[in-house]
Amino acid sequence: MTDTPTSAAGKGHAADARQGPPASGDRQGQAAALWNIANVLTMVRLLLVPGFVLLMLADGGHDPAWRSLAWAAFTVAMITDLFDGELARRRNLVTDFGKIADPIADKAIMGAALICLSLLSDLPWWVTVVILVRELGITALRFWVIRHGVIPASRGGKLKTLAQGVAVGMYILSLTGPLATLRWWAMALAVALTVVTGLDYVRQAVVLRRAGLARGRSDGR
Repeated sequence: MTDTPTSAAGKGHAADARQGPPASGDRQGQAAALWNIANVLTMVRLLLVPGFVLLMLADGGHDPAWRSLAWAAFTVAMITDLFDGELARRRNLVTDFGKIADPIADKAIMGAALICLSLLSDLPWWVTVVILVRELGITALRFWVIRHGVIPASRGGKLKTLAQGVAVGMYILSLTGPLATLRWWAMALAVALTVVTGLDYVRQAVVLRRAGLARGRSDGR
């Protein structure tokens, strides 16, 4: 005889049976989760970066046909950027991979475009430096204050991303005439939004850190 009642033992075996198979099932579920539509779009954007660079620099970097193809690759990358994050949030597809890869993909395609344009003397280097320093600096800033809280994406930040995408896309197309003047103003707006929103993020980070330190001292007392 056993000290465990038959009904309890039966339930225990049933529980063990339920707990056994999911070990491999959980791994399969995690693998499936990695290959969700949002992450696939992010990976497509990452894969587009080297292809975009090759198209931008093909045949000396100033052939209109190659530049049009480069613009198409850049536009696809920007469109996937609009959809992958939204899909992840709406369909509850947020993963650790997505959290890491999505911002890397964003910075990679934009950085590649800016650097290529400056290498081809189509865009002043100071513009590229200002935008890249802002983007990388804000990313570092988010990590600096992450233990105190998260700096949310602002409406101005989203507008900045849109302005950068439009302006850089116009420069990739090598527009001439009145459109060349228009692209200059588009880039001026993008740079202004880049600087203004960057300063606002710095302000938010300082406020968030001070509030976090204040809470820490209060809890310590």
